Amino acid sequence: MAPVPSSAPIDGPLFSEVNMGSDSSAQTVRVTVVQASTVFYDTPATLDKAERLVADAAAYGSQLVLFPEAFIGGYPRGCTFGVTIGSRSAKGKEEFRKYHASAIDVPGPEVDRLAAIAGKHKVYLVIGVIERAGYTLYCTVLFFNSQGQYMGKHRKIMPTALERIVWGFGDGSTIPVFETPIGKIGAVICWENRMPLLRTAVYGKGIEIYCAPTADPSDTWHPSMIHIALEGGCFVLSANQFCRRKDFPPAPDYVFIGPEDEYSPDSVVCPGGSVIISPSGTILAGPNHEGEALISADLDLGEIARAKFDFDVVGHYSRPDILSLTVKDDPLNPVTFTSGAKIEGSQKP
Repeated sequence: MAPVPSSAPIDGPLFSEVNMGSDSSAQTVRVTVVQASTVFYDTPATLDKAERLVADAAAYGSQLVLFPEAFIGGYPRGCTFGVTIGSRSAKGKEEFRKYHASAIDVPGPEVDRLAAIAGKHKVYLVIGVIERAGYTLYCTVLFFNSQGQYMGKHRKIMPTALERIVWGFGDGSTIPVFETPIGKIGAVICWENRMPLLRTAVYGKGIEIYCAPTADPSDTWHPSMIHIALEGGCFVLSANQFCRRKDFPPAPDYVFIGPEDEYSPDSVVCPGGSVIISPSGTILAGPNHEGEALISADLDLGEIARAKFDFDVVGHYSRPDILSLTVKDDPLNPVTFTSGAKIEGSQKP
């Protein structure tokens, strides 16, 4: 199936879709994966863009819309934040200040707006954001239901490489799988998907629509997604940004370090590759490497039972007498205050 190309920002619905010919006895869910770029350092404009894209997907009949990793707040591709071993530059610290200012509080006004967008268009919305918690940032996915309610979040538990300089580490308290009328929905972010024990944790929660927002456009990504669909017996939705150099601020406001010495404004710095895969490992829609697009498919939820008959990784194909997993899902706090305890240097009112 050929992807839908676009060399310009989306100004109308663009879809690459497949009709699965679903069994009338099984529920069918229409989903859309958004492949589009952040408006970097401009969170209000990015929220406006998100609303337009959700409206386009909803107009097509989509019931669930997935956005890429760090869509709100931005994935700081090519930025070093002035970091070398043993030192950080003043310019890099200023870059972090601007990035911190583009992040959002959870809860906060931007979360309220995203909830309103989901409710207005009657869709389940799963969207990558940069979450600000004081002065620490997290790469986070937020979940909203079709009634316009915020359901919860997943914080990336293991940032990759230089991501660890700018993002904190999530803990086991934000690995949710939500039971909804359209299926059990959860998310695992980018290279977290290479962590077999994290995958096992969400399989153990019964995930059926496995969302994999990412920033990885490499040739190895799609085989991983196919494997996860087969392993988990679930639908896998992977959303990546398609972005060009001109989607980031110009130099010197944003110095882009990459494989080329210089980028032209139209140079592609992330070629997308968003994709939707069935529990049998069949690619239903995508991958798209041509431009910004909305990529959609109809999911026959009966496929899950058919796939699990062959292989149920946490069911009949498990051996808990030999292999088992314990997930520590309590929130981890660096400072805990016990009510009534005497704290040196302070005075109770």
